[in-house]
Amino acid sequence: MGSAIARRLLSQGQQVYGWNRTPEKGEPLIALGLRWAETPAQLVAAVDYCLILLSDAQAIADTLGSETVLNQLQGRTCLQMGTIAPDQSRALARQIEGAGGRYLEAPVLGSRPEAEAGKLLIMAGGSKETFDQCLPLLRWLGEAPCRVGSVGQGAVVKLAMNQLIAGLTASFSLSLGLVRAEGVSVELFMDLLRNSALYAPTFDKKLQKYLNSTYGEANFSLKHLRKDVHLFRQVAESLGMDIALLTALEQACDRGLARGLADQDYSVLYEILQRNA
Repeated sequence: MGSAIARRLLSQGQQVYGWNRTPEKGEPLIALGLRWAETPAQLVAAVDYCLILLSDAQAIADTLGSETVLNQLQGRTCLQMGTIAPDQSRALARQIEGAGGRYLEAPVLGSRPEAEAGKLLIMAGGSKETFDQCLPLLRWLGEAPCRVGSVGQGAVVKLAMNQLIAGLTASFSLSLGLVRAEGVSVELFMDLLRNSALYAPTFDKKLQKYLNSTYGEANFSLKHLRKDVHLFRQVAESLGMDIALLTALEQACDRGLARGLADQDYSVLYEILQRNA
């Protein structure tokens, strides 16, 4: 996602700096005009807006938590665009604001094609002042950025969305698996489903992956879906919610990881749930 967002900003004529723990990933972007930073501190020192697109809260802490980086945050605005728990986002906000920076969580729904087209769904959390300041930048990435509320609330909505990704994928996988196992026409089933209130566009988006058993070139991998289900389960459990379904989903993802499917598209859940078929 970071690469896709960088491509989008470069296509809009913006000056973009980049850093990654794997420098080789920056090479295609450097050819497009991206300026490479050798360290996170060097990047932060060079920019007004720092977009954080890292895999989890630990990666963020490892990247931004050093005194060298924190000393560069005075007057900078940090936009955290990954999926982390609300308490993790609030803690990050306190750290960045304590160092003299501004913080906005701005997780997104969508994958690389939407990022490169500037059509991400952006769910921001933070002060209205910081959100308004970031709007011109956010509008390059999404057509209608939405301020959900305060810091933590954007993270909550993002977790809620990703839980739906897992839940819809698992439910559709089971239904499609039953239909196929009993020899019912998939097209007939899909025609009925498309004309019902039960239909979700994601079913057609992933259908050929299920039918062809092709799950490579992941825009959103199974390991990242598992991370998000785990975060949602932790938050739900802290609120006293029933977590039985979430535990089952997390365990299904764990079975996939044990089978070496971590980097496959998350729709590989279909294969995991058909394990005895």
